[in-house]
Amino acid sequence: MKDFLVHPAIDQYCFDQTTPEPPLLQELIDTTNEQMGYPVKLSGRIIGRLLKLITQLSQTKTVLEIGMFTGYSALSIAEALPEDGRVICCETNPRAIEFAQSFFDRSPHGHKIEVRFGKALDTINTLQDKQFDMVFVDADKKNYFNYLKATVPLVRSGGLFVIDNALWQGNVLNPNDERDQAIVELNQHIATNPQLENVFLSVRDGVNLVRKK
Repeated sequence: MKDFLVHPAIDQYCFDQTTPEPPLLQELIDTTNEQMGYPVKLSGRIIGRLLKLITQLSQTKTVLEIGMFTGYSALSIAEALPEDGRVICCETNPRAIEFAQSFFDRSPHGHKIEVRFGKALDTINTLQDKQFDMVFVDADKKNYFNYLKATVPLVRSGGLFVIDNALWQGNVLNPNDERDQAIVELNQHIATNPQLENVFLSVRDGVNLVRKK
């Protein structure tokens, strides 16, 4: 499999022709690249603007984000939420949480974001009394299938799941390890589950957009 799934020139064209993120989010990108390890984990413009648009179109008010990193996707989602909207973010990296919070505090949408420190599955177990309009999954790949199974009961009928890295750098075509296999099993489960309907988008590293019936 090639190092890229979309030709770099096409990828750059898509980036250039997408509405830019606000200046604070561009600063977040630059600072993440300067100060944090593995900046490639950051969602970036195309996924961020996609999340914002999906949130707006679906009139979502409550979101669960599994895997926050430095907060780019959380702020992208929060930007589209109404004033009383809420996104609960699961994150295990204290440094990433501190970094993200410094940007949340400067954003007019930061008050809509609540960060829960700890393993996502443990956090999900504390949310059984809540209902969500949307779940965004972008965390440790080997638990992707577990995250879906744990959150389906928490999402309302007609609610959405947005699953990032669903192509996993093309490894879904020839899975070699536990992470690869977990994503393959997740995608197969979604495609055959009568409770769900989806469209698999070959955007960036793959986005599986799923609706709960």
